Amino acid sequence: MNKKLITGVIIALVVFSLAVAMAVKGNDKATGKDVGSGEQIAVIHIEGTIMSTGPGGFGATGVAAADRIVANLKEARENPHIKAVILKLNTGGGTVVGSDEIGREVERVKKAGKIVVASMGEMAASGGYWIACKADKIVANPGTFTGSIGVIMQLTKLKGLYDKLGIEMYNFKTGPYKDMGATDRDITPEEREIFQSLVNDTYEDFIKVVAEGRKMDIAKVRQLADGRIYTGKQAKELGLVDELGDFNTAVKVAANLAKIKGEPELVEISGGQNIWQDIFGGLQGNGKMLPFPLEGLLLMPDPALLPLQTELQ
Repeated sequence: MNKKLITGVIIALVVFSLAVAMAVKGNDKATGKDVGSGEQIAVIHIEGTIMSTGPGGFGATGVAAADRIVANLKEARENPHIKAVILKLNTGGGTVVGSDEIGREVERVKKAGKIVVASMGEMAASGGYWIACKADKIVANPGTFTGSIGVIMQLTKLKGLYDKLGIEMYNFKTGPYKDMGATDRDITPEEREIFQSLVNDTYEDFIKVVAEGRKMDIAKVRQLADGRIYTGKQAKELGLVDELGDFNTAVKVAANLAKIKGEPELVEISGGQNIWQDIFGGLQGNGKMLPFPLEGLLLMPDPALLPLQTELQ
């Protein structure tokens, strides 16, 4: 056998072994095996583009998979030692379904008698803000980008490109709207109305989530919900967040609300993450580069704003 091939196989086995060890260690930490029996605060990360399920396989990074996060929240809900949960948010949003699924599980955690505090990082916008509104309290950094209360649907039109390449598409359908959004033709006025109705319907749900979560008048929320992004400082002034501070501030808020005496134990719950994400999760970062197309109803800012973060260099 070629020596280079043997060397490659050995390196691959070593990397795989390290990944498995890291995953096992993370799971032990998540289940509280290495912590005492005192009062604990669970820390759950929501980073990257929110989706109902994350794509499998190598390179599936930059995704906040709702099925994994819901499982982590359920674990925190069922652990009698955990008195509060901190959601560490660093996301520009994502799909409607993914955001709603996480939000519903946050509500179950609260109904179980546990405190939930949202701690915002560089960005906690749109779908991220939807989830934050389900928490008991929201803590944001003054420089956090948040808000972006709104819904967007993007469709790609390739008719001009197809014409230049001489590509023709033939659609055989059972109804006039079965191929709505097809890339090879213009959208009809009737289809525009249908698509806009989908966006409007979800927007009303978003408005309701914010109004109920922030205990604000719906009319006031509508004034703020024009899709714009706010800094944490601006959001505090507008009543969209409760306090300004960092993660330590969120810990203090959670401990106080949960009536935890003394220093609480912080337990990170991150079970179910792909082992390749443990190794390569930092390569793409914050969901800016996704290895798959994402279309449909989205709770996120204009894609051009996703890499727009305040940097101190």
